[in-house]
Amino acid sequence: MSSNQLDTKAQAWSALFSEPMSELVKRYTASVFFDKRLANVDIRGSLAHAHMLQAQHIISADDLASINSGLAQIQTEIDAGEFNWQLDLEDVHLNIEARLTQLVGDAGKRLHTGRSRNDQVATDIRLWLRGEIDQLSELLAELQRSLLSVAKRHVDVIMPGFTHLQVAQPVSFGHHMLAYVEMFSRDAQRLADVRKRVNVLPLGAAALAGTSYPLNRDMVADLLGMEGVCQNSLDAVSDRDFAIEFTAAAAIIMVHTSRLSEELIVWMSQNFGFVRIADRFTTGSSIMPQKKNPDVPELARGKTGRVVGHLMGLITLMKGQPLAYNKDNQEDKEPLFDTVDTVRDTLRIFAEMMGGQLNPATGQREGGITVNAQAMEQAALRGYATATDLADYLVNKGLPFRDAHEVVAHAVKTAIAQDIDLSELSLSALQAFDARIEADVFECLSLRGSLNARQTTGGTAPSQVLLQIARHEKRLDG
Repeated sequence: MSSNQLDTKAQAWSALFSEPMSELVKRYTASVFFDKRLANVDIRGSLAHAHMLQAQHIISADDLASINSGLAQIQTEIDAGEFNWQLDLEDVHLNIEARLTQLVGDAGKRLHTGRSRNDQVATDIRLWLRGEIDQLSELLAELQRSLLSVAKRHVDVIMPGFTHLQVAQPVSFGHHMLAYVEMFSRDAQRLADVRKRVNVLPLGAAALAGTSYPLNRDMVADLLGMEGVCQNSLDAVSDRDFAIEFTAAAAIIMVHTSRLSEELIVWMSQNFGFVRIADRFTTGSSIMPQKKNPDVPELARGKTGRVVGHLMGLITLMKGQPLAYNKDNQEDKEPLFDTVDTVRDTLRIFAEMMGGQLNPATGQREGGITVNAQAMEQAALRGYATATDLADYLVNKGLPFRDAHEVVAHAVKTAIAQDIDLSELSLSALQAFDARIEADVFECLSLRGSLNARQTTGGTAPSQVLLQIARHEKRLDG
Protein backbone atom coordinates (compact mmCIF):
# COMPACT_ATOMS: atom_id res chain seq x y z
CA MET A 1 0.00 0.00 0.00
CA SER A 2 1.50 3.37 -1.10
CA SER A 3 1.83 6.40 1.16
CA ASN A 4 -1.64 7.71 0.31
CA GLN A 5 -3.41 4.53 -0.76
CA LEU A 6 -6.26 3.27 1.39
CA ASP A 7 -8.27 0.12 1.62
CA THR A 8 -11.17 1.12 -0.62
CA LYS A 9 -13.12 -2.12 -0.73
CA ALA A 10 -16.16 -0.18 0.43
CA GLN A 11 -17.45 3.34 -0.01
CA ALA A 12 -18.19 5.89 2.70
CA TRP A 13 -21.75 4.57 2.96
CA SER A 14 -20.81 0.88 2.84
CA ALA A 15 -22.51 -0.36 6.04
CA LEU A 16 -25.93 -0.28 4.40
CA PHE A 17 -24.97 -2.21 1.27
CA SER A 18 -24.57 -5.94 0.77
CA GLU A 19 -22.49 -5.93 -2.43
CA PRO A 20 -19.78 -3.67 -3.86
CA MET A 21 -20.49 -1.17 -6.59
CA SER A 22 -20.18 -2.47 -10.13
CA GLU A 23 -16.97 -1.42 -11.86
CA LEU A 24 -19.06 -0.05 -14.72
CA VAL A 25 -21.20 2.01 -12.33
CA LYS A 26 -18.09 3.14 -10.46
CA ARG A 27 -16.63 4.63 -13.63
CA TYR A 28 -19.99 6.03 -14.76
CA THR A 29 -20.61 7.88 -11.50
CA ALA A 30 -17.06 8.96 -10.62
CA SER A 31 -16.08 12.59 -11.06
CA VAL A 32 -12.59 12.67 -9.56
CA PHE A 33 -10.78 12.95 -12.87
CA PHE A 34 -12.46 16.26 -13.69
CA ASP A 35 -13.46 17.68 -10.30
CA LYS A 36 -9.96 17.36 -8.85
CA ARG A 37 -9.40 20.90 -10.10
CA LEU A 38 -11.51 21.87 -7.07
CA ALA A 39 -8.87 20.48 -4.71
CA ASN A 40 -7.41 23.83 -3.63
CA VAL A 41 -10.77 25.37 -2.80
CA ASP A 42 -11.91 22.12 -1.16
CA ILE A 43 -8.94 22.35 1.21
CA ARG A 44 -9.59 26.03 1.81
CA GLY A 45 -13.24 25.37 2.65
CA SER A 46 -12.29 22.49 4.93
CA LEU A 47 -9.81 24.66 6.83
CA ALA A 48 -12.47 27.32 7.43
CA HIS A 49 -14.98 24.66 8.50
CA ALA A 50 -12.46 23.11 10.89
CA HIS A 51 -11.60 26.47 12.51
CA MET A 52 -15.30 27.12 13.03
CA LEU A 53 -15.86 23.64 14.53
CA GLN A 54 -13.08 24.25 17.03
CA ALA A 55 -14.32 27.79 17.86
CA GLN A 56 -17.74 26.28 18.55
CA HIS A 57 -16.13 23.56 20.74
CA ILE A 58 -17.37 20.82 18.42
CA ILE A 59 -13.83 19.53 17.87
CA SER A 60 -10.75 19.99 20.07
CA ALA A 61 -7.80 22.28 19.53
CA ASP A 62 -5.64 19.18 19.04
CA ASP A 63 -7.99 17.95 16.29
CA LEU A 64 -7.78 21.33 14.59
CA ALA A 65 -3.99 21.29 14.72
CA SER A 66 -3.92 17.81 13.21
CA ILE A 67 -6.37 18.78 10.48
CA ASN A 68 -4.34 21.89 9.63
CA SER A 69 -1.15 19.86 9.43
CA GLY A 70 -2.72 17.07 7.39
CA LEU A 71 -4.35 19.40 4.89
CA ALA A 72 -1.08 21.31 4.49
CA GLN A 73 0.68 18.07 3.58
CA ILE A 74 -2.09 17.15 1.14
CA GLN A 75 -1.79 20.58 -0.49
CA THR A 76 1.95 20.03 -0.87
CA GLU A 77 1.38 16.61 -2.45
CA ILE A 78 -1.18 18.05 -4.89
CA ASP A 79 1.05 20.98 -5.83
CA ALA A 80 3.94 18.59 -6.47
CA GLY A 81 1.77 16.27 -8.58
CA GLU A 82 2.34 13.44 -6.09
CA PHE A 83 -1.19 12.99 -4.79
CA ASN A 84 -2.65 9.61 -5.71
CA TRP A 85 -6.16 10.26 -7.03
CA GLN A 86 -8.26 7.11 -6.70
CA LEU A 87 -11.29 6.22 -8.79
CA ASP A 88 -12.62 4.07 -5.94
CA LEU A 89 -13.00 7.21 -3.85
CA GLU A 90 -15.27 8.74 -6.51
CA ASP A 91 -14.59 12.46 -6.18
CA VAL A 92 -12.16 15.12 -5.02
CA HIS A 93 -13.84 15.43 -1.62
CA LEU A 94 -13.61 11.79 -0.60
CA ASN A 95 -10.07 11.51 -1.95
CA ILE A 96 -8.89 14.37 0.23
CA GLU A 97 -10.85 13.22 3.26
CA ALA A 98 -9.51 9.66 2.97
CA ARG A 99 -5.93 10.87 2.68
CA LEU A 100 -6.44 13.21 5.64
CA THR A 101 -7.78 10.36 7.76
CA GLN A 102 -4.79 8.24 6.81
CA LEU A 103 -2.45 11.04 7.85
CA VAL A 104 -4.06 12.22 11.11
CA GLY A 105 -6.46 9.44 12.12
CA ASP A 106 -9.69 10.24 13.94
CA ALA A 107 -9.22 13.99 13.63
CA GLY A 108 -9.64 13.55 9.89
CA LYS A 109 -12.89 11.70 10.46
CA ARG A 110 -14.20 14.53 12.64
CA LEU A 111 -13.70 17.14 9.90
CA HIS A 112 -16.94 16.14 8.19
CA THR A 113 -18.98 16.90 11.32
CA GLY A 114 -21.88 19.21 10.49
CA ARG A 115 -21.50 19.10 6.74
CA SER A 116 -22.45 16.92 3.78
CA ARG A 117 -20.86 16.52 0.39
CA ASN A 118 -23.97 18.34 -0.86
CA ASP A 119 -23.14 21.65 0.83
CA GLN A 120 -19.41 20.97 0.53
CA VAL A 121 -19.43 20.68 -3.26
CA ALA A 122 -21.76 23.68 -3.62
CA THR A 123 -19.28 25.70 -1.56
CA ASP A 124 -16.29 24.46 -3.54
CA ILE A 125 -17.84 25.35 -6.89
CA ARG A 126 -18.72 28.84 -5.67
CA LEU A 127 -15.21 29.43 -4.29
CA TRP A 128 -13.62 28.16 -7.50
CA LEU A 129 -15.93 30.16 -9.76
CA ARG A 130 -15.38 33.33 -7.74
CA GLY A 131 -11.64 33.07 -8.38
CA GLU A 132 -12.19 32.39 -12.08
CA ILE A 133 -14.52 35.39 -12.39
CA ASP A 134 -11.81 37.59 -10.91
CA GLN A 135 -9.30 36.30 -13.49
CA LEU A 136 -11.75 36.73 -16.37
CA SER A 137 -12.50 40.27 -15.22
CA GLU A 138 -8.80 41.09 -15.44
CA LEU A 139 -8.63 39.57 -18.92
CA LEU A 140 -11.64 41.60 -20.03
CA ALA A 141 -9.89 44.74 -18.79
CA GLU A 142 -6.75 43.76 -20.71
CA LEU A 143 -8.73 43.19 -23.91
CA GLN A 144 -10.38 46.59 -23.52
CA ARG A 145 -6.96 48.20 -23.11
CA SER A 146 -5.80 46.47 -26.29
CA LEU A 147 -8.80 47.75 -28.21
CA LEU A 148 -8.24 51.24 -26.81
CA SER A 149 -4.66 51.15 -28.04
CA VAL A 150 -5.92 50.31 -31.54
CA ALA A 151 -8.58 53.02 -31.34
CA LYS A 152 -6.10 55.63 -30.17
CA ARG A 153 -3.79 55.00 -33.12
CA HIS A 154 -6.63 55.20 -35.66
CA VAL A 155 -8.90 58.00 -34.50
CA ASP A 156 -8.55 59.80 -37.85
CA VAL A 157 -8.78 56.72 -40.08
CA ILE A 158 -12.03 56.76 -42.06
CA MET A 159 -13.87 53.56 -42.84
CA PRO A 160 -17.37 52.79 -44.08
CA GLY A 161 -19.89 52.18 -41.36
CA PHE A 162 -22.28 49.42 -42.41
CA THR A 163 -25.89 48.50 -41.92
CA HIS A 164 -27.08 45.28 -43.54
CA LEU A 165 -23.42 45.00 -44.63
CA GLN A 166 -24.13 47.87 -47.02
CA VAL A 167 -22.10 51.09 -46.86
CA ALA A 168 -24.08 53.47 -44.69
CA GLN A 169 -22.04 56.40 -43.34
CA PRO A 170 -18.35 57.13 -42.80
CA VAL A 171 -17.03 56.43 -39.30
CA SER A 172 -13.69 56.59 -37.57
CA PHE A 173 -11.99 53.21 -37.24
CA GLY A 174 -11.17 54.22 -33.68
CA HIS A 175 -14.88 54.76 -33.12
CA HIS A 176 -15.59 51.29 -34.48
CA MET A 177 -13.11 49.75 -32.02
CA LEU A 178 -14.75 51.64 -29.16
CA ALA A 179 -18.02 49.86 -29.91
CA TYR A 180 -16.32 46.63 -28.80
CA VAL A 181 -14.85 48.34 -25.75
CA GLU A 182 -18.42 49.19 -24.76
CA MET A 183 -19.50 45.56 -25.27
CA PHE A 184 -16.68 44.13 -23.19
CA SER A 185 -17.19 46.76 -20.47
CA ARG A 186 -20.79 45.56 -20.14
CA ASP A 187 -19.48 42.00 -19.97
CA ALA A 188 -17.27 43.04 -17.06
CA GLN A 189 -20.26 44.63 -15.33
CA ARG A 190 -22.26 41.43 -15.78
CA LEU A 191 -19.47 39.33 -14.29
CA ALA A 192 -19.22 41.69 -11.31
CA ASP A 193 -22.95 41.35 -10.76
CA VAL A 194 -22.86 37.56 -11.09
CA ARG A 195 -19.98 37.43 -8.60
CA LYS A 196 -22.23 38.86 -5.88
CA ARG A 197 -24.60 35.90 -6.17
CA VAL A 198 -21.76 33.40 -6.52
CA ASN A 199 -20.07 34.68 -3.36
CA VAL A 200 -22.62 33.33 -0.87
CA LEU A 201 -21.96 30.39 1.48
CA PRO A 202 -23.95 27.12 1.27
CA LEU A 203 -21.81 25.33 3.90
CA GLY A 204 -23.83 24.53 6.99
CA ALA A 205 -26.90 23.50 5.04
CA ALA A 206 -25.57 19.92 5.37
CA ALA A 207 -27.45 17.38 3.24
CA LEU A 208 -30.61 19.48 2.86
CA ALA A 209 -32.14 20.36 6.23
CA GLY A 210 -29.34 22.08 8.14
CA THR A 211 -27.73 20.42 11.15
CA SER A 212 -28.24 20.03 14.88
CA TYR A 213 -24.63 21.06 15.59
CA PRO A 214 -24.21 24.68 16.76
CA LEU A 215 -22.42 25.87 13.64
CA ASN A 216 -21.43 29.49 13.13
CA ARG A 217 -22.02 29.85 9.40
CA ASP A 218 -21.27 33.57 9.40
CA MET A 219 -17.81 32.86 10.79
CA VAL A 220 -17.08 30.46 7.91
CA ALA A 221 -18.37 33.02 5.41
CA ASP A 222 -16.03 35.65 6.88
CA LEU A 223 -13.06 33.28 6.80
CA LEU A 224 -13.73 32.53 3.14
CA GLY A 225 -14.34 36.15 2.16
CA MET A 226 -17.97 35.50 1.26
CA GLU A 227 -20.64 38.16 1.45
CA GLY A 228 -23.26 36.16 3.31
CA VAL A 229 -24.81 32.74 3.80
CA CYS A 230 -27.52 30.97 1.83
CA GLN A 231 -30.72 31.44 3.79
CA ASN A 232 -32.57 28.23 2.91
CA SER A 233 -30.88 24.88 3.36
CA LEU A 234 -32.84 23.15 0.59
CA ASP A 235 -31.98 25.88 -1.89
CA ALA A 236 -28.38 26.08 -0.69
CA VAL A 237 -27.48 22.54 -1.74
CA SER A 238 -29.56 22.34 -4.92
CA ASP A 239 -29.15 25.82 -6.43
CA ARG A 240 -27.10 26.09 -9.60
CA ASP A 241 -28.55 29.41 -10.75
CA PHE A 242 -25.17 31.01 -10.20
CA ALA A 243 -23.54 28.57 -12.65
CA ILE A 244 -26.27 29.15 -15.24
CA GLU A 245 -26.06 32.92 -14.78
CA PHE A 246 -22.29 32.87 -15.13
CA THR A 247 -22.48 30.73 -18.26
CA ALA A 248 -25.05 33.12 -19.72
CA ALA A 249 -22.66 36.02 -19.11
CA ALA A 250 -19.83 33.95 -20.61
CA ALA A 251 -21.95 33.17 -23.67
CA ILE A 252 -22.51 36.89 -24.23
CA ILE A 253 -18.75 37.49 -23.95
CA MET A 254 -18.22 34.84 -26.61
CA VAL A 255 -20.93 36.35 -28.81
CA HIS A 256 -19.06 39.65 -28.66
CA THR A 257 -15.77 38.01 -29.59
CA SER A 258 -17.61 36.17 -32.36
CA ARG A 259 -18.93 39.43 -33.81
CA LEU A 260 -15.43 40.90 -33.73
CA SER A 261 -14.12 37.67 -35.26
CA GLU A 262 -16.57 37.88 -38.13
CA GLU A 263 -15.49 41.43 -38.90
CA LEU A 264 -11.81 40.52 -38.78
CA ILE A 265 -12.44 37.60 -41.14
CA VAL A 266 -14.29 39.83 -43.60
CA TRP A 267 -11.83 42.71 -43.28
CA MET A 268 -8.85 40.42 -43.85
CA SER A 269 -10.30 38.97 -47.07
CA GLN A 270 -8.87 40.24 -50.35
CA ASN A 271 -12.26 41.74 -51.26
CA PHE A 272 -11.93 44.14 -48.35
CA GLY A 273 -8.24 44.26 -47.46
CA PHE A 274 -8.91 46.50 -44.45
CA VAL A 275 -6.58 44.78 -42.00
CA ARG A 276 -3.73 42.34 -41.75
CA ILE A 277 -3.51 40.02 -38.77
CA ALA A 278 -0.01 39.26 -37.48
CA ASP A 279 1.35 36.01 -38.88
CA ARG A 280 1.51 34.28 -35.50
CA PHE A 281 -2.30 34.30 -35.37
CA THR A 282 -2.80 32.86 -38.85
CA THR A 283 -2.10 29.63 -40.72
CA GLY A 284 -1.47 28.63 -44.32
CA SER A 285 -2.99 26.11 -46.67
CA SER A 286 -1.68 22.60 -47.26
CA ILE A 287 -2.28 22.98 -51.00
CA MET A 288 -2.59 26.70 -51.82
CA PRO A 289 0.69 28.50 -51.05
CA GLN A 290 -0.80 31.98 -51.35
CA LYS A 291 -3.29 31.52 -48.50
CA LYS A 292 -3.12 33.15 -45.08
CA ASN A 293 -6.10 32.02 -43.05
CA PRO A 294 -7.58 33.84 -40.01
CA ASP A 295 -7.79 30.66 -37.94
CA VAL A 296 -7.95 32.34 -34.52
CA PRO A 297 -11.04 34.45 -35.30
CA GLU A 298 -12.65 31.51 -37.10
CA LEU A 299 -12.07 29.18 -34.17
CA ALA A 300 -13.34 31.76 -31.69
CA ARG A 301 -16.47 32.08 -33.79
CA GLY A 302 -16.86 28.30 -33.62
CA LYS A 303 -16.15 28.08 -29.89
CA THR A 304 -18.98 30.53 -29.28
CA GLY A 305 -21.42 27.78 -30.20
CA ARG A 306 -19.69 25.52 -27.71
CA VAL A 307 -20.23 27.94 -24.82
CA VAL A 308 -23.81 28.70 -25.84
CA GLY A 309 -24.32 24.92 -25.90
CA HIS A 310 -23.03 24.65 -22.34
CA LEU A 311 -25.57 27.28 -21.28
CA MET A 312 -28.38 25.28 -22.84
CA GLY A 313 -27.02 22.13 -21.22
CA LEU A 314 -27.00 23.64 -17.73
CA ILE A 315 -30.50 25.04 -18.11
CA THR A 316 -31.75 21.65 -19.28
CA LEU A 317 -29.88 19.94 -16.43
CA MET A 318 -31.86 21.90 -13.84
CA LYS A 319 -35.28 22.14 -15.45
CA GLY A 320 -36.75 18.88 -14.09
CA GLN A 321 -35.02 18.52 -10.75
CA PRO A 322 -37.13 18.32 -7.59
CA LEU A 323 -35.66 19.65 -4.36
CA ALA A 324 -33.12 19.08 -3.02
CA TYR A 325 -29.80 17.70 -4.30
CA ASN A 326 -29.79 15.13 -7.12
CA LYS A 327 -26.92 13.26 -8.74
CA ASP A 328 -27.77 15.13 -11.97
CA ASN A 329 -25.85 18.04 -10.51
CA GLN A 330 -22.58 16.21 -10.96
CA GLU A 331 -23.05 17.15 -14.62
CA ASP A 332 -22.74 20.86 -13.84
CA LYS A 333 -18.95 20.80 -13.55
CA GLU A 334 -17.65 19.78 -16.96
CA PRO A 335 -19.65 22.39 -18.91
CA LEU A 336 -18.80 25.02 -16.30
CA PHE A 337 -15.11 24.14 -16.33
CA ASP A 338 -14.97 24.09 -20.13
CA THR A 339 -16.81 27.42 -20.34
CA VAL A 340 -14.26 29.07 -18.07
CA ASP A 341 -11.33 27.53 -19.97
CA THR A 342 -12.74 28.54 -23.35
CA VAL A 343 -13.51 32.13 -22.38
CA ARG A 344 -10.17 32.55 -20.61
CA ASP A 345 -8.17 31.31 -23.59
CA THR A 346 -10.22 33.39 -26.03
CA LEU A 347 -9.86 36.63 -24.09
CA ARG A 348 -6.14 36.12 -23.59
CA ILE A 349 -5.43 35.49 -27.26
CA PHE A 350 -7.70 38.31 -28.47
CA ALA A 351 -6.02 40.81 -26.15
CA GLU A 352 -2.69 40.03 -27.79
CA MET A 353 -4.04 39.62 -31.31
CA MET A 354 -5.79 42.99 -31.29
CA GLY A 355 -3.33 45.09 -29.34
CA GLY A 356 -0.11 43.20 -29.88
CA GLN A 357 2.52 42.64 -27.24
CA LEU A 358 3.40 45.37 -24.79
CA ASN A 359 6.93 46.69 -25.37
CA PRO A 360 8.31 47.47 -21.88
CA ALA A 361 10.85 49.89 -23.35
CA THR A 362 8.28 52.10 -25.09
CA GLY A 363 5.13 51.28 -23.14
CA GLN A 364 3.42 50.78 -26.51
CA ARG A 365 1.72 47.71 -27.95
CA GLU A 366 3.24 46.28 -31.10
CA GLY A 367 2.44 43.64 -33.68
CA GLY A 368 -1.32 43.12 -33.39
CA ILE A 369 -3.44 44.04 -36.38
CA THR A 370 -2.20 46.33 -39.14
CA VAL A 371 -4.77 48.71 -40.61
CA ASN A 372 -4.93 49.61 -44.31
CA ALA A 373 -6.30 53.14 -43.99
CA GLN A 374 -6.33 53.74 -47.74
CA ALA A 375 -8.44 50.67 -48.45
CA MET A 376 -10.91 51.67 -45.76
CA GLU A 377 -11.30 55.19 -47.12
CA GLN A 378 -11.68 53.99 -50.70
CA ALA A 379 -14.41 51.61 -49.58
CA ALA A 380 -16.25 54.47 -47.89
CA LEU A 381 -16.14 56.45 -51.14
CA ARG A 382 -17.68 53.59 -53.10
CA GLY A 383 -20.92 53.49 -51.18
CA TYR A 384 -22.28 57.06 -51.27
CA ALA A 385 -21.62 57.24 -47.55
CA THR A 386 -22.29 61.00 -47.36
CA ALA A 387 -25.82 60.84 -48.79
CA THR A 388 -27.35 61.41 -45.34
CA ASP A 389 -25.09 64.44 -44.91
CA LEU A 390 -26.58 65.94 -48.07
CA ALA A 391 -30.07 65.35 -46.70
CA ASP A 392 -29.08 67.01 -43.41
CA TYR A 393 -27.64 69.92 -45.39
CA LEU A 394 -30.97 70.44 -47.16
CA VAL A 395 -32.86 70.23 -43.86
CA ASN A 396 -30.63 73.00 -42.50
CA LYS A 397 -31.60 75.00 -45.60
CA GLY A 398 -35.28 74.66 -44.67
CA LEU A 399 -36.41 71.56 -46.56
CA PRO A 400 -38.44 68.98 -44.54
CA PHE A 401 -36.41 65.83 -43.96
CA ARG A 402 -38.70 63.51 -45.94
CA ASP A 403 -38.50 65.84 -48.93
CA ALA A 404 -34.74 66.11 -48.50
CA HIS A 405 -34.52 62.30 -48.42
CA GLU A 406 -36.34 62.15 -51.76
CA VAL A 407 -34.13 64.80 -53.35
CA VAL A 408 -30.95 63.01 -52.29
CA ALA A 409 -32.24 59.67 -53.57
CA HIS A 410 -32.54 61.22 -57.05
CA ALA A 411 -29.05 62.68 -56.75
CA VAL A 412 -27.62 59.30 -55.78
CA LYS A 413 -29.43 57.65 -58.68
CA THR A 414 -27.80 60.11 -61.07
CA ALA A 415 -24.36 59.57 -59.53
CA ILE A 416 -24.76 55.81 -59.84
CA ALA A 417 -25.70 56.17 -63.50
CA GLN A 418 -22.53 58.20 -64.08
CA ASP A 419 -20.42 55.89 -61.86
CA ILE A 420 -19.17 58.80 -59.75
CA ASP A 421 -19.43 59.83 -56.11
CA LEU A 422 -21.90 62.49 -54.96
CA SER A 423 -18.99 64.81 -54.27
CA GLU A 424 -17.99 64.50 -57.92
CA LEU A 425 -21.27 65.91 -59.23
CA SER A 426 -20.93 69.52 -60.32
CA LEU A 427 -22.57 72.30 -58.36
CA SER A 428 -24.96 72.97 -61.23
CA ALA A 429 -25.91 69.29 -61.36
CA LEU A 430 -26.65 69.29 -57.65
CA GLN A 431 -28.62 72.54 -57.90
CA ALA A 432 -30.79 70.90 -60.50
CA PHE A 433 -32.15 68.71 -57.71
CA ASP A 434 -32.74 71.65 -55.36
CA ALA A 435 -31.93 75.33 -55.81
CA ARG A 436 -31.03 75.75 -52.14
CA ILE A 437 -27.77 73.88 -52.70
CA GLU A 438 -24.76 76.20 -52.66
CA ALA A 439 -20.99 75.84 -52.97
CA ASP A 440 -20.61 75.01 -49.27
CA VAL A 441 -22.29 71.66 -49.97
CA PHE A 442 -18.97 70.06 -50.89
CA GLU A 443 -17.69 70.29 -47.32
CA CYS A 444 -20.54 68.12 -46.07
CA LEU A 445 -20.12 65.73 -49.02
CA SER A 446 -16.50 64.99 -48.09
CA LEU A 447 -15.78 61.99 -45.87
CA ARG A 448 -13.79 64.13 -43.47
CA GLY A 449 -16.53 66.75 -43.27
CA SER A 450 -19.10 64.07 -42.57
CA LEU A 451 -16.95 62.60 -39.81
CA ASN A 452 -16.26 65.95 -38.15
CA ALA A 453 -19.96 66.86 -38.16
CA ARG A 454 -20.91 63.97 -35.80
CA GLN A 455 -20.22 65.91 -32.61
CA THR A 456 -22.97 64.52 -30.39
CA THR A 457 -21.90 62.51 -27.32
CA GLY A 458 -20.95 59.06 -28.54
CA GLY A 459 -20.60 60.26 -32.13
CA THR A 460 -17.84 59.39 -34.56
CA ALA A 461 -16.20 62.83 -34.79
CA PRO A 462 -12.50 62.42 -33.87
CA SER A 463 -12.85 64.92 -31.02
CA GLN A 464 -15.66 62.82 -29.55
CA VAL A 465 -13.71 59.59 -30.06
CA LEU A 466 -10.79 61.05 -28.12
CA LEU A 467 -13.13 62.01 -25.28
CA GLN A 468 -14.48 58.46 -25.17
CA ILE A 469 -10.98 56.97 -25.19
CA ALA A 470 -10.03 59.19 -22.24
CA ARG A 471 -13.19 58.16 -20.38
CA HIS A 472 -12.45 54.45 -20.84
CA GLU A 473 -8.79 54.84 -19.90
CA LYS A 474 -9.79 56.58 -16.68
CA ARG A 475 -12.36 53.86 -15.94
CA LEU A 476 -9.88 51.02 -16.50
CA ASP A 477 -6.98 52.63 -14.67
CA GLY A 478 -8.96 54.16 -11.83
